[in-house]
Amino acid sequence: MSYTVNVYGRDVQCASCVNAPSSKDTHDWLGALFTKKFPNEDIKVNYIDMDKDENLSDYDQELIEQVDNDELFYPLVTINDEVVQDGYVQLKPIMKWFENKGINA
Repeated sequence: MSYTVNVYGRDVQCASCVNAPSSKDTHDWLGALFTKKFPNEDIKVNYIDMDKDENLSDYDQELIEQVDNDELFYPLVTINDEVVQDGYVQLKPIMKWFENKGINA
């Protein structure tokens, strides 16, 4: 099975995430992490700039609207269109998501 991890973010740091990594840093960190932890899995990590990307799906637009309405925070991480983390992204919930799918590091 293949997995699509989307990291939604902006160039400007989230107001509530001052000491957290930037959205792009989160994207880079997750990409490197998945390569090491799951070398035999088909995991693609995408960065979606919420202010600049075009041709976004309705689902993408809906998530961005939720961020703009302070219902979710960025960086926002989805895996196969399921919201896994938002705001201060931590490893444990992401690894738990994969573990629940039967994938262990």
